[in-house]
Amino acid sequence: MSERNEQPAWLQKYMKSPSKQQELYKRTLLVVVLSQIFGGAGLAAGITVGALLARDMLGTDSFAGVPVALFTLGSAAAALIVGRLSQRFSRRFGLGAGFIAGGIGAIGVVAAAVMNNVFLLFISLFIYGAGTATNLQARYAGTDMANGTQRATAVSIAMVSTTFGAVAGPNLVDVMGRFAEGVGIPPLAGPFILAAAAYLLAGLVLITMLRPVPLVVAKALADAEDQEAMKVSDGIAGLSNRRGIVVGATVMVLTQIIMVAIMTMTPVHMEHHGHGLREVGLVIGIHIGAMYLPSLATGILVDKIGRTTMAGAAGATLLAAGLLSGLTSGESMPMLIIALALLGLGWNFGLISGTALIVDATTLSTRAKTQGAVDVLIALAGASGGALSGMVAAHFSYAALSLAGGLLSLLLIPVVIWVRGKRESGKAA
Repeated sequence: MSERNEQPAWLQKYMKSPSKQQELYKRTLLVVVLSQIFGGAGLAAGITVGALLARDMLGTDSFAGVPVALFTLGSAAAALIVGRLSQRFSRRFGLGAGFIAGGIGAIGVVAAAVMNNVFLLFISLFIYGAGTATNLQARYAGTDMANGTQRATAVSIAMVSTTFGAVAGPNLVDVMGRFAEGVGIPPLAGPFILAAAAYLLAGLVLITMLRPVPLVVAKALADAEDQEAMKVSDGIAGLSNRRGIVVGATVMVLTQIIMVAIMTMTPVHMEHHGHGLREVGLVIGIHIGAMYLPSLATGILVDKIGRTTMAGAAGATLLAAGLLSGLTSGESMPMLIIALALLGLGWNFGLISGTALIVDATTLSTRAKTQGAVDVLIALAGASGGALSGMVAAHFSYAALSLAGGLLSLLLIPVVIWVRGKRESGKAA
C-alpha cells in the first residue's frame, strides 16, 4: 500500500497546524542530512578509484574514463526510475530503492575485482550508478515543504551534509585499500566495500525514517486550495515555467560535463606524475569538499541575489578551474588542489542555482517526475564527459582536456543573457 492512501488523514492534520508543517520541514531535512552523509561516502569510491581500477584491469589509459561513463549511464537510467517511483509512490520508496541498488552494484564491483572479470565490473558499475543518481535526487526531498525563499537553502542543507561522507570517502582510500589487501581483495576495490555499506545504510535510513513523506503531504495541502485560482496561475506562468526548466537543465548539464571530464582524469594524471593513492585521495577529497561544503552559503546567495547571477558565477569559476588545471604542472600538489577545488565550487554554484530554477518552474503534480527527467540529462552529460575524457587525455593531453572544459563553461553566458532578456521583455509587456 502506498502513502497516497493516507492522504486524507494527513490533509486534516497538516491543514489545521502550520506548526506541524514546519516541524515536518525540519524533520525531513534531518532525515535527508543523515542519508546524504552515508550517500556521500558511497559516491566517493567510484570517483576516486574507478578509473584506476579499470586501467589496471584493462591495461590501458584510453578507457580509464569508462567507469565514470558506465556509472553515470546507470545513474541516468536510475534517475528516471527513481523520479517516477517517487512521483507514483513516494520519495521514501524511490530514494530508498535507488540507494539499495547502488549498494548492490558496489558489492558487484568488489566481486569483479576479486575474479578479475571485466564484464562483471562493467555491469556492476552501471548498477552502482543508481546510488549516484539517488544521492543527487535526494536534494529535492528537502524542498517539498519549503516556500519560494527557502528552496535553494533547503537544497544547500542537503548537499552540505553530503560533504561529511564525500570528503571522508577519498581520504579512506588508503585505509580501505590496506583492509582489502589484508582480506585477499585487490586494494583498489577496497573503497567499494565502504561504498556498499554506505549506500545500503542510506537506503535504510530513508525507508524507515522518511515518514510522512513530504511530497505527498505537500500535494495534499495543495489539493485543498482553490483549484480555479491554481489553473489561472498555471496558465499565466506556463511559458515562464517551461523556460525555467530549460535554463535550469542547461546550467546543470554544462557544469556536469565540465566537472566530470576534468575530475575523471585527474587521478590518472597525478599517477603519471608520481603521486600515490594518498595524494590522489587528498586532492579528490578537497575537490568533493568544494562540491558540497560551500552549499549552505551558496543556497543563501541563490535565494538572495538570484538564480541566474549564481549560474553566471558558476561559468566564471569553471573557466578559472579549467585554465588553472590545464596550465599547471602535474607535479604541483598545491596548484592541483586549487584547480580541483575551483572545479568543485563551480559545479556547486551551477547545481544549486539550476536546481532552484527547476523547483521554481515545476508544480507538485509533476515535480518528482520532471526532476527525475532532468537528472537523466545531467547523468548522460556526466557519462559523455567521463567517456570522452580518457580518449581526449590519451590522444592529446590532460592539459588539452582541462582547457577545453574551461572554454565550454563560456556557453553559460548566453544562457544567462537569454533568460534575463526574456524576463525584462516580459516586465515591459
